[in-house]
Amino acid sequence: MLSVDAEKRISFKRCIRDGDLVIVYERHDNMKAVKVCESSTLQNRFGVFKHSDWIGKPFGSKVLSNKGGFVFLLAPTPELWTLVLSHRTQILYVADISLVIMYLEIIPGCLVLESGTGSGSLTTSLARAVAPNGHVYTFDFHEQRAASAREDFEKTGLSSLVIVGVRDIQGEGFPEEFSGLADSVFLDLPQPWLAIPSAEKMLKQDGILCSFSPCIEQVQRSSETLRSNFTDIRTFEVLLRTYEVREGKMDCSQGNEGGSFGPRPGKRRQRSCEVSNEGEIPTPTTVMARPAAEARGHTGYLTFARLKCLP
Repeated sequence: MLSVDAEKRISFKRCIRDGDLVIVYERHDNMKAVKVCESSTLQNRFGVFKHSDWIGKPFGSKVLSNKGGFVFLLAPTPELWTLVLSHRTQILYVADISLVIMYLEIIPGCLVLESGTGSGSLTTSLARAVAPNGHVYTFDFHEQRAASAREDFEKTGLSSLVIVGVRDIQGEGFPEEFSGLADSVFLDLPQPWLAIPSAEKMLKQDGILCSFSPCIEQVQRSSETLRSNFTDIRTFEVLLRTYEVREGKMDCSQGNEGGSFGPRPGKRRQRSCEVSNEGEIPTPTTVMARPAAEARGHTGYLTFARLKCLP
């Protein structure tokens, strides 16, 4: 996905090679990560796809199966990786991740400390944000989770930007070697207030801390701890609402004040201005938008704070 080695960097500008990780896109809610192997095949409801047919094609290509079905081969960007990764823990999604990177003021070259690697969803986006010269040091107390995350970063080409450590940050704090070097610190812990004193030591002057907590009681206790040496303390809850936009038939009985999506129009529908064979004027169609039936609810609270500068 992002690698210092230009020959191995996955981008839309180079072609797929044997051994690359690709995202096989069937539809917006059905994608999977597949490692390309020249002798392998992928079988799904659309048929059998030979990996050998993928090699040499640019990312974003549409490839056909033996039955004429098709899928798209996409580059494993952080946005897509978040949707297909293995869930070892609860993860952060794009809405929360974007706010984290913005408010932590992460730019290329930054050094970022993270506690609570989990499934590596946020870590992947942090790595892209600090590339090519920055670094992310992420820690998890669970050895197997850390090992699995390390394997994922190898697959996605991020191992040169991310180092995974096994450490109980709540109990031991961050390693002293990072004291005063971190531009940003991110905490995803059940008791983040226990790690805040260590995070404070790691941050540069004017550095920023973010804590992700699912419960408001955690936010309250963390904020109390932050007040002593941090300023600009703010908490956000991100609620993302998506909309469906498509063409549908107007409900004439409601005039211009309402409408109905009705059945999806066919490929060979008549234009609304044309007259049908029976001489009747067909129901007019229009483009309409409405909230999606299912919406992602509460994920957690994001608390940000800036380290006070010494007088």
